[in-house]
Amino acid sequence: MKVSRGTRLLVLGILLVVIDQVVKYLVKTNMALGEQIPVIGNWFRLCFVENEGMAFGMKFGGSVGKFLLSAFRIVLFGALCWWISSLDRHKKAPTGVLVGLTLITAGAFGNIIDCLFYGLIWDYAPFMFGKVVDMFYFPLIHNAAGEVIFFSPVFNFADSCVTVGAFYLLLFHWKFFMKEEN
Repeated sequence: MKVSRGTRLLVLGILLVVIDQVVKYLVKTNMALGEQIPVIGNWFRLCFVENEGMAFGMKFGGSVGKFLLSAFRIVLFGALCWWISSLDRHKKAPTGVLVGLTLITAGAFGNIIDCLFYGLIWDYAPFMFGKVVDMFYFPLIHNAAGEVIFFSPVFNFADSCVTVGAFYLLLFHWKFFMKEEN
């Protein structure tokens, strides 16, 4: 029995979201907020932080901003799902483009789950006001005083999916998007 490309993409997306949520659950239940565990020397650590905002902890507009950010994420996720489905259904895109978009969509959904439900599950915030769990920390370059001078953000698996998917599309499938523009 042949499995459709759309089914394979859906399975990939679900697998990525499950990995993201399992990692976040393990961090949330086994580490204290702010705790750091060295993994590879001083340049890769697990560091449990909770992010109220968006990338790199940026916030805007208090409660209204948080609500709008959560709503925007949901709308963007829906648009990405529709776009992937449309491209697949009409055979308008190579599989690589759909894989890159699936990585981005799965990463977005992993963080949406945190925002929508983590406040309720962990009993600290209402629906849509949860915090995203971050844990990967790569303080790669330090100055003489030991302060991090390059790459200090803490991120999660979902963020990695979004970033890898975006760079993959930019590096290997930019011609597809240029063609779509025309």
